[in-house]
Amino acid sequence: MKLDLSSTGRARVYLTTLVGSLFCASTALYIDSFGFAAMTREALQRAIAVDILLPILLAGPLLFLLMSKIRQLAIAQRDLAVLASTDSLTAVLNRGAFTMMVDAYLEQSRRHANLRSGALLVIDADHFKTINDRFGHQLGDEALKLIAGSIKDTLRGADVVGRVGGEEFGVFLPGATPEEANTIAERIRLAVGKVKLPSNAGAVSVSIGGVTFSGVLTYDHLFALADERLYGAKNSGRNRVLFRHAAGPALAA
Repeated sequence: MKLDLSSTGRARVYLTTLVGSLFCASTALYIDSFGFAAMTREALQRAIAVDILLPILLAGPLLFLLMSKIRQLAIAQRDLAVLASTDSLTAVLNRGAFTMMVDAYLEQSRRHANLRSGALLVIDADHFKTINDRFGHQLGDEALKLIAGSIKDTLRGADVVGRVGGEEFGVFLPGATPEEANTIAERIRLAVGKVKLPSNAGAVSVSIGGVTFSGVLTYDHLFALADERLYGAKNSGRNRVLFRHAAGPALAA
């Protein structure tokens, strides 16, 4: 079930305000309790009422204001982080964020043997310059959005997609076997082939270069190998998938 983060945040503000107010009231009661034995009944009732109501009336609104401001700041920071890591046109990760996430996975694989496999795809739109030249950059942008959407709709939950160049996308498939990686790459190719551009511009296609890996490797090395396969796919007619496998050193777990 998908959580409503906004509602959860508001509930946390109310809960913190309540708990904080009760804590202030209980602290006041504890401090004054040492003098309760010497008070008359009426004075004791008045002291207890003051110890409970005054902290709640004063601390409650202050705590609520403080927690609300903290929540607003957290939301703003989260939104800024999303903006900083997202490609503004296609709404997938930008090159820096994509590289950083893949690098982080590969770094973890040095310590965890079960992470030392997967695949990296480099996907390039075929004849994209022709689309821009014939129909304009606005249609070219629309094509990129549709391609990105097709890629995202094809991937598994743990897979990562980013825009790594003008009309080039990267896809990282953690833990994918060579058979799974090839199946996903072909699904992407076929899905993009079904995209229809407006203004009778026709269909689009992509060429995909992929590398499956086992062992410990770096992002730069994997990207270079996948890009080499992409170059081969382009040279052999486009609208196709070419793969190779790379094996890195098998470190101790």
